Parts: sequence; structure tokens; C-alpha cells
Amino acid sequence: MGAPSPTPLSSLLLLLLLLMLGARCYARQVHVPKGPLYRVAGTAVSISCNVSAYEGPSQQDFEWFMYRPEAPATSLGIISTKDSQFSYAVFGPRVASGDLQVQRLKGDSVVLKIARLQTQDSGFYECYTPSTDTQYLGNYSAKVELRVLPDELQVSAAPPGPRGRQAATSPSRLTVHEGQELALGCLAQTKTKKHTHLSVSFGRAIPEAPVGRATLQEVVGLRSDMAVEAGAPYAERLAAGELRLSKEGTDRYRMVVGGAQAADSGTYHCTAAEWIQDPDGSWVQIAEKRAVLAHVDVQTLSSQLAVTVGPGEHRIGPGEPLELLCNVSGALPPSGRHAAYSVGWEMAPAGAPGPGRLVAQLDTEGVGSLGPGYEGRHIAMEKVASRTYRLRLEAARPGDAGTYRCLAKAYVRGSGTRLREAASARSRPLPVHVREEGVVLEAVAWLAGGTVYRGETASLLCNISVRGGPPGLRLAASWWVERPEEGELSSGPAHLVGGVGQDGVAELGVRPGGRPVSVELVGPRSHRLRLHSLGREDEGIYHCAPSAWVQHADYSWYQAGSARSGPVTVYPYTHALDTLFVPLLVGTGVALVTGASVLATITCCFMKRLRKR
Repeated sequence: MGAPSPTPLSSLLLLLLLLMLGARCYARQVHVPKGPLYRVAGTAVSISCNVSAYEGPSQQDFEWFMYRPEAPATSLGIISTKDSQFSYAVFGPRVASGDLQVQRLKGDSVVLKIARLQTQDSGFYECYTPSTDTQYLGNYSAKVELRVLPDELQVSAAPPGPRGRQAATSPSRLTVHEGQELALGCLAQTKTKKHTHLSVSFGRAIPEAPVGRATLQEVVGLRSDMAVEAGAPYAERLAAGELRLSKEGTDRYRMVVGGAQAADSGTYHCTAAEWIQDPDGSWVQIAEKRAVLAHVDVQTLSSQLAVTVGPGEHRIGPGEPLELLCNVSGALPPSGRHAAYSVGWEMAPAGAPGPGRLVAQLDTEGVGSLGPGYEGRHIAMEKVASRTYRLRLEAARPGDAGTYRCLAKAYVRGSGTRLREAASARSRPLPVHVREEGVVLEAVAWLAGGTVYRGETASLLCNISVRGGPPGLRLAASWWVERPEEGELSSGPAHLVGGVGQDGVAELGVRPGGRPVSVELVGPRSHRLRLHSLGREDEGIYHCAPSAWVQHADYSWYQAGSARSGPVTVYPYTHALDTLFVPLLVGTGVALVTGASVLATITCCFMKRLRKR
């Protein structure tokens, strides 16, 4: 038997069921946030509303109603997207002023905005959507409760005032030195009965600028989850430990900026925000207040550092002590944890440009050192007062004459022990004159015998004459040679062959041929150089260079004068008999002729060279 055919009644019921199921697929739903929502009087609030599963146009209209706690059954029309006259009289002025407004986000989504909450705004808010559906199915409105809390947030500068020199004004004016710590305190608390969190931020605005989010640059802040974050320009300093933010007690917050810089000047504010967690789990800021902490002026070291020297112009004799004083002045922080200083003296010969070369200095640790060329001398650099430094040369020399300047450098300490130079200043030039000894030297040198041959010893003598100078003057003499180069005598630098110092100690240089050389004092003012086993490579122009030396009471020596003799030509001749040793196979006659020709050629070449000289 076949299946029974459906009756007309069962078919009708099935059709109705399908129509009902299809209609339920388009049941309108209106959505608002979960409540209750807690907000603070005087602040703004935004309540969103959207509709889904609707029929009709994509742009839907919305109407907002309010139910106050004292009349929960009475709806009060607030605002509508399609009717400008929708508002009840109690809300009309606020809608007209913009304090109450509805903003469309999309065709099916809007947000109700209240710019400044009032206590009487507590109640239930209903979002209603007029029907555009073919059938009345689903949910056409939704409600959310809003509770307005009193403003219990308090923010102020924390007493006592920030570290530094503070004036008795409000807000306070604070001056700190470059490199010092800038410490500011802020009090922030709330008495709200609900569970809330506070976030606290320290910000800086340029002096006299109006305060706002556009002009206030965040320095560092403590977020509601207790994380510490810095504004972009201060991120590196936070990472380096130069910027710190801490919470002290229940309501006190302290910011410390280490190594204050000129760019840290400005007006500092403390901003506290109160946060509450909505039923959907998100944290929302419900209040914010800001307080001025201080107007901060960072006094740069470059604007304060000054250096003076004394006494005035000096005129002393050789061997006398030279004392110079340097005073570092200005409104400077003391040397220590945050700042450090170095002081030195520079000298330039009279008429020479620039600051000159370093004589002596004390570094930031107080350790003294001498400049190049002053090693071995009795020179003291010391600190004689809190900011006064003295340079003392035990025995001045004529070469110490010139202009002296005191150079001071200021450093600030960054993270850890790292020092950064922040400023430097030089004093005015201080002239120093040292009398000359008046020593005049003359030297005459010659080659003993006039002619020397290869293999012999060449003796060069130098006689020195002296006029003037103090008692105890000592003489030294050195011998120098210029070597021939490619058949011509070189005009390049001379090379030391040997000499005798003022203490009688011989000093030997490098002889061109590498053979023995001796230098000796043969009289009170007569020196001799001997070149043993003279060779062809010893050919050259020799001269004698005497110098006069004076020893001071501190046992140091200085050169009081010098001179240079005229040139002495040394040419090692070849013996005539040496030219005759020609291989006997050539024959005696040929050898004689050849030897005579060689001797004539050598003599001719030497005479030509003498004429060129």
C-alpha cells in the first residue's frame, strides 16, 4: 500500500509553521551596554545602541527615553534621530546647547552623549527603534541603568615642596642646577564608595603656555594596572634609571628626574584619573583632575660658570718661582654626587694664536697631571680653597714667558657614574714675562789637518765663546752631519753623530758608516769629534751646535742659549798608491797610466764639487 496523501488541514498547518520559523529569523533585537554604569557628576558619558535582525531600510531611527528612580513607570523623551521636537521640556535646553546629543555611528548604530553629567541624570535609559518590519516580532527597545556618583577625586601638590630653592609663591617656583635631581610630589586620592583605581601622570608644559592635552607633554605615569610608562622623549631616561616614579603610602606619588637638563624647564602638572570596571569587564575612566606642581627653572652650568685669574701681569727673573691663582665662580652646585669640575692652566707664547698648550691640570677626581713638555719639572697644581686653584712653577725659565689662561670644565653625572661635559670657560689672558739670561754663544769648527784619507781618523774641533750669563753656566755641544744624495750635498735634516751634555755625559748618535766614533771635551770650551777608520760613506757637511744651560735651585736644567758653527766638509781621499794596484796581466806601464788617470778624475770631480759649494 502507498503512503497516505496529506490532508488539506495538515498541509496548511505545515505552511503556517514554516512561515513562523522564517519570520523568527528576522526578529528585531536592540542592544545597549550591560548595566549598571557608574559615572561621576561633571564628566561626560556615552551610551551606545544598535539594532540587528530588522527589516526595512539600512538606516534605522532611534528614540531615547529616561526613567527616573522616583518615577520608574514614567518615560521622559530625551532625543530622537527623526524628530527635532521630540525632547521633553526638562531636556530641551540641554539638547539645544549640545549637552545632550545623539550621534549616528552607522545606519543601525548610534550613541547617546551627555557632555556634563548631573546628579539627576541617574536612572534607566531606554533606546527604542520605531518598527520598519512587516510584522511586529522581536525586541524593539533595551534599557541600561546609569548611576551618577559625586566627584570625590582630589589632586594637589604634595607638601613639603620639591627639592631645590623654592620661593613662597603659589604655584611654587623652583630652581635647580643642571645635573641635580628634580623631585616633585603629588597627592591624589578618592573617596568614591565603589571599587575604583587611580592612575597618576606627571607632565610638563613650556613656561607660560596654556595647559591642555595639546601642550602638556607627559614625562612619566603610573597606569591603573600599576605599570610605569614614560612619554616618548623620556623613554631612554626611564630605561637608564635617570627617571623614577614611586608611590609612597596610600595617596602620595613622587617623580624624580635625575641629571636635570635645560630642556626640563617648564611648568609641571600632576594629572590623576579615576577608573572603574564596567559589567562587561572593561575599565573606563570616570574622572580626571589636574594640579599645577611648580614652575621649574633649570639653571644651566654654561650660564653660570665663570673663571677669573690673578694677580695681574707678572715680571720675574729666571729661576724665580711663578705662582698663578684661578677662581671658579657662579651659582654652581657643589662638587659631589651630581656635578664635578676640572681645572687646568694653558700657556701660549707671546703673540701666538689660540689658547696654547696644557701646563698642568686637576681632573674631576682631584688628580694632578702635567702637560707635554713639562714632565720632570717641579710644577704643582693644587686646590687651596673651595673654588680657588693655584699653579706654581718652582723655577721659571725664559721659555715660560707667554700668556696664561685658566680653563674650567663642569660635568654632570648621568646614569651610574657616567660624566657628561656640560660647560667650559676660559679666563682672560694673563701675561707672564721672564727675563732672558743674556747669553751669547759663538762656535768655530774645523777639520784638523785639512785633508784626510780613507782608513785614517778624522778629527773635528769646535771652539766655543760665551758672553754674559749667570755664574755656574755650563756648556754642551753636539755634532751633526748632512749626507750627500745622488752626487749632491743634501739640504735635508741633519743627523746627530755625537755630543757631550752639560753634565759631561757623552751621547752618541748613528755614524753613517757604522764605524767607531768618539766625542770628548779637550778644553773648558773646546770639543772634539773623531771619526775612526774613515770611509767613503762618512763624506758630508758637519757642524757643531753648542748650547748653554743653567741649573736652578730645584735642580732642574733649562737651555739659556744656543748657536751653530759654520759647515765643515769631510771628504775622504784615496791614497795615490791604492790606484796602482791594477792586475799585473795588464802590464806595469798600463797600470801607471791607468792609476794616474783615475787619480786625475777623482781630483777633478772633487774640485768641481767644491766650486759648486
